Amino acid sequence: MRTSRIRTAALATVTAALVLGLTACGGADGDSKAAGGDKAAGTSQSRSASNGDAKGGAEQAKSGGDAKTGERSTTASGGSDEVANKATTAAQQCRGDEMMVTAVHQLADQQGDHLLITASNEGDKPCWVTSYPSVKLGDDDAVLPLSKKDDTGGDKRITLQPGSTAYSAVNLFDYGSKNQTAQSFAIALRGADGQDGPFYSVDSKGEKPQFSWNEADVLNWSTEKPYDF
Repeated sequence: MRTSRIRTAALATVTAALVLGLTACGGADGDSKAAGGDKAAGTSQSRSASNGDAKGGAEQAKSGGDAKTGERSTTASGGSDEVANKATTAAQQCRGDEMMVTAVHQLADQQGDHLLITASNEGDKPCWVTSYPSVKLGDDDAVLPLSKKDDTGGDKRITLQPGSTAYSAVNLFDYGSKNQTAQSFAIALRGADGQDGPFYSVDSKGEKPQFSWNEADVLNWSTEKPYDF
């Protein structure tokens, strides 16, 4: 029923339009064409603007995508830095009880006479050492100074994973008279604030474990042997 009514109304509209077309003058036709042209132009402009907006929207969407990509990249980078920072923060200062410290007397009675100190992390967690170890030779209560040949700014932290090793050395200067002799020494790890931890006794090893000195000093911790002969 609805379809029949719509068709009837359409036929009546067409008939009325034909009657008006027969009675109208040519100028009206021209105006009608002009209006149609304006309408077409308007439609074209509308489409063009619409296309432009669509293109702009696409570029904006693309730009938005790039922004999201940038955000992902920054987040990933930040995440890596965060993990690295957490790993560094998780490592505690090596106190000494988790360390295996050994000393070998090398180049005994020769130029370059020294004690090579090796400290290994025997614990199950990473820990760090910094600066240089505090060393007391034999029965002497004086803590040896840092070697003048070494970097006074060697206060960076060296993180030792379980099983990792750090090295230092005690340089011995024996002038042949009024010297002191020993076969062991006490060592403590220094904190970031320069304070000493507990001292531990270490026996010297090597072909000549006994050593003599008039003066002595210590090198900073390093992941490489200071004297690799």
